Amino acid sequence: MIALGKEIDSPSNWPYLATAPQALEASNYSAQAFRQVLEAGAEQIKQRFVEDDVIEDLIHDRALLVDIVLRAAWKRHVRAHAGDLALIAVGGYGRGELHPCSDIDIMVLLPKSDSADWQPDIEKFLTFLWDIGLEVGHSVRSIDDCQRESLADISVATTLFEARLLAGPEALFAGMRRALGPDRLWSSQSFFEAKVKEQTERHHRYFDTAYNLEPNVKASPGGLRDIQTIGWVAKRHFGTDTLDELVAHGFLTREELRKLKAGQSFLWKVRFGLHMLTDRREDRLLFDHQIKLAKLFGYEDASFTLAVEQLMQKYYRTVMDVSLLNEMLLQLFREAILTQHAPPEPINPRFQIRNDYLEVAHPDVFARNPSALLELFVVLQQNPQVLGVRAETIRLIGAHINLIDEEFRQNPRHHRLFIEILRAPVGVTHELRRMNLYGVLGRYIPAFGRVVGRMQYDLFHAYTVDAHTLFVVSNLRRLAIPKYNRELPNLSQIMQALPKQEVAYLAALFHDIAKGRGGDHSELGAVDAEAFCLEQGLGRYEARLVAWLVRNHLTLSITAQKKDISDPEIIHEFAKRVGDQSHLDYLYVLTVADVRGTNPKLWNTWKAKLFEEFYERTKRALRRGLEAPLDQEELIRETQAAARAQLIECEPARIDEVWSHWSEGYFLRYTPEEIAWHTALLAPRSEGDTEPLVAVRQLADHGGTAVLTFTDHRQHSFARTTAVLDQLGLNVVDARVISTKDGFSLDTYVVLEENGAIISDPARTQEIERGLWRNLQQPENSPLTVTRRAPRQVRMFSTPTQVNFSLDTRNNRTIVELIAGDRPGLLSDVGKVFKAEQVDIHGARIGTVGERAEDVFYVTDTAGRPLQDPACRSLHESLVKALDRHDTAKA
Repeated sequence: MIALGKEIDSPSNWPYLATAPQALEASNYSAQAFRQVLEAGAEQIKQRFVEDDVIEDLIHDRALLVDIVLRAAWKRHVRAHAGDLALIAVGGYGRGELHPCSDIDIMVLLPKSDSADWQPDIEKFLTFLWDIGLEVGHSVRSIDDCQRESLADISVATTLFEARLLAGPEALFAGMRRALGPDRLWSSQSFFEAKVKEQTERHHRYFDTAYNLEPNVKASPGGLRDIQTIGWVAKRHFGTDTLDELVAHGFLTREELRKLKAGQSFLWKVRFGLHMLTDRREDRLLFDHQIKLAKLFGYEDASFTLAVEQLMQKYYRTVMDVSLLNEMLLQLFREAILTQHAPPEPINPRFQIRNDYLEVAHPDVFARNPSALLELFVVLQQNPQVLGVRAETIRLIGAHINLIDEEFRQNPRHHRLFIEILRAPVGVTHELRRMNLYGVLGRYIPAFGRVVGRMQYDLFHAYTVDAHTLFVVSNLRRLAIPKYNRELPNLSQIMQALPKQEVAYLAALFHDIAKGRGGDHSELGAVDAEAFCLEQGLGRYEARLVAWLVRNHLTLSITAQKKDISDPEIIHEFAKRVGDQSHLDYLYVLTVADVRGTNPKLWNTWKAKLFEEFYERTKRALRRGLEAPLDQEELIRETQAAARAQLIECEPARIDEVWSHWSEGYFLRYTPEEIAWHTALLAPRSEGDTEPLVAVRQLADHGGTAVLTFTDHRQHSFARTTAVLDQLGLNVVDARVISTKDGFSLDTYVVLEENGAIISDPARTQEIERGLWRNLQQPENSPLTVTRRAPRQVRMFSTPTQVNFSLDTRNNRTIVELIAGDRPGLLSDVGKVFKAEQVDIHGARIGTVGERAEDVFYVTDTAGRPLQDPACRSLHESLVKALDRHDTAKA
């Protein structure tokens, strides 16, 4: 057994542990008394937790309480075999660590004799434990069984290495310990390698980051399991019972031990709270648990930071400390257990390589030459064969981190070193992440240090601000490296042609740096970015370019997703804002890197094609010249000519007939490919045909699936169609509605599967067509219902409905911007309100930002005019009433 703090055999100050055995004895060990002892003890422990008792005491006292119950039950049922059989606690219980709902794992150790006399008593013992409400995981093994199963499975071996004798002959227990010793199985070397491999695989399951929105406090990187891994390796090699002993061995300093203990205490407290709140073994820090724990721990909302965000920042900073200590200690263990020491290989007077790891040439390098605190990362980039930094050097960095002060930050040599890190051909992301882990990045850029571990309580941002920022840099680096060209070929070509790629990296580092300060983080970050770049010696143009990118890092994404980019005026306005091709190129690569680094679920092929199309249209506008915007009539002629070229099997006169029903706006809002598709579908229809038309096709060039309905305009098919698509589990990302001159409505939707994938199965396509056809055949007033439930995470948030109106004078329509809680059936409910308010939809841009829907609708009244103020007020009231009523019912 190994522990960070109190050992299980240490005396407890909990009076209940003295009275519990007496209560059991007084009742003649009745089952009811056992249940009462467990229930009363659990209640006292929970109350002590609420009163903020020492967490280590609570966890060990719960184990001691279970010890009392198990020993008494063993005595009651196995008395006749007490001298032959051993009752042993294993795993976490063997360490003497039990949270309220932790697994209680025990083993009955058998002697070598084959006598089965004990079996009925053991069965009665286990049944009794179940009857009194004590759920245990149990095994019955001989010493030979233990040895054989430990050899076969490192997890079994680890569990048994933590065994603790509860009752029975000590000689039998000692025999098992000898049989499992490193001279018999799992030597220090093989055990170390197996546990490191196990940890690596576990980290992979959590995407190698501790910064997930809903981390696992036990298994995620930097969690309790990482601390346990240190303990397991230390016990196997050094025979230590507590990590305090590693200080004596020279593997830990007192300060590092303090950090490790503080980290474990906090993580224990969080895990204990999770078990108490859920009344089950829950190790996932889910959104709803985060809020309750923040309240339980006494956090309060501040001006710009929610209580839950404060709790999670403490969590993320804790696991960052644990991750660093885990890396450092495992490396020290590797050197002690595996490495044959070789003489160092000098690199320069300050650094050398020893056993494939970089280290300082002498312990006072940083004290004598503080610049080495940055130079170290440059040296790592220049020597990619190096596996990492030696633990002693990591320790020295931590000891000298305070040398990075204002004077350090103003030193021109340090400016050159930092820019050199950004300009290096390899290792940029890797070393920035290492700088963050070691605390150097947050000291050199203090504003960055303030966002380390900062989370945002929503479903949009999947990572903390610092983790997201470094993901953005990583995404930019992949675009810059030719071997990744196959991922995003066009963007890679643009990135690799940028004159100064470090400008993009600096913009990435600063784009979210002002989160949590209040105000517009883009504007505040731009000020920081420009000042920093000028300090680092960049030219005024580059500094202003970085600041411009930070200020506008959301502009391309918002415009593409919320505005009608088929409108030449929108393109012209954006082109004027960008100004030139260089600014557009930098902004495009930064935008894509940012979106891809915000949440893995946000990026999909449709979004990629949308951004690319917007980029290309803006590029053409810049090439044409800002003083000569594209003429609308010229664009219509070009579009019609390109569409005709694809309709070679259609009679020109029939094309003209179909097109005569459309206004000019139709040819501005659809591509030639889309117009050709529509025309081919409508050309065979006879005059007077009123049957609804439904069609589905893949949009290979747009990364989605197009769904088309052509119906009588009076049907208001938007609500019906979106209800069907929603019920089918499809995600609508774009909608356009346009009316013909003779009273029909062409509705086109771009949809993706719920996971962002393109629909590729023909059977799925047929399912969509049949579902829409059946629905459009229903009477106009038939009920529309969507029974699909919102995901658990979405249900945790309540988003008040916001509705804003603006006038699109150029297109003679009203723009309705809607923010509401995302859920199945939302678009259909919006469509019902529009129908009731006699509002016609002409288009929609559908966006989901985590738990929020942020949709834009282009509407008119039934006469085709923009909405007047009274109509806007009525529509606002109806939307809020309909959508917030659903949110209230959900709560």
